Amino acid sequence: MSEPTRRTPVAERGTDGHGTDGHGTDGHGGQPSGTDPAPDPSHATQGSGEKTGRFWSARRIPAALAALVLLGGTGLLLYDVAAVRSGRPAMQWRRTLARDLAERPLDDTAVLIGAGVAAALGLWLLLLALTPGLRRLLPMRRSHPEIRSGLHRDAAAMVLRDRAMEVSGVHSVRVRVKRSKAKVRALAHFRELDDVRADLDDTLGEGVRGLGLSKDPRLSVRVARPGKKG
Repeated sequence: MSEPTRRTPVAERGTDGHGTDGHGTDGHGGQPSGTDPAPDPSHATQGSGEKTGRFWSARRIPAALAALVLLGGTGLLLYDVAAVRSGRPAMQWRRTLARDLAERPLDDTAVLIGAGVAAALGLWLLLLALTPGLRRLLPMRRSHPEIRSGLHRDAAAMVLRDRAMEVSGVHSVRVRVKRSKAKVRALAHFRELDDVRADLDDTLGEGVRGLGLSKDPRLSVRVARPGKKG
């Protein structure tokens, strides 16, 4: 009998000029040519201690409002100054403002209110400029140095709530996820409360680690009985 026909490996030249066999390797038992080695699953959990900075908000609306106010004020002032330089009288609002600033004392109520409003607006703008914002977006661990990912707090709470409802004895549960803490309030209609709490601690602990956040929030679990109706 004749031997069955078998496919003969064909050597192909990759993009780097090295030959590859029919199985996609480089002929030396290594990885396929032109591809990266498969990631080690153990590295996925090594970054749990790495801290990734929060996402910065663009602050488009406050920046646009501040720019419009400054543009309008400076434009009106420059127009009035140019009009005075050309021999025309100054606008009424500028004459009134100059007279009030020259005659009113510093402890006047209107001056104090205006200064307080200006200071509050300045502090608000400084706060917006120095804080990241986007508090509802939780940064996740980086699997690639050039890629950043985030998880919304509501999505994280939904995942933990679904995991909590899988625990035997849990009737209902409420979850609130913050940057550093996850509050879980569960109602158990049967089983001992200590047993339910222990199972929730284990299940939610795994759920928090499975979220892939750069900093795992601290769990706070409380279990109680449902209130009596009527």
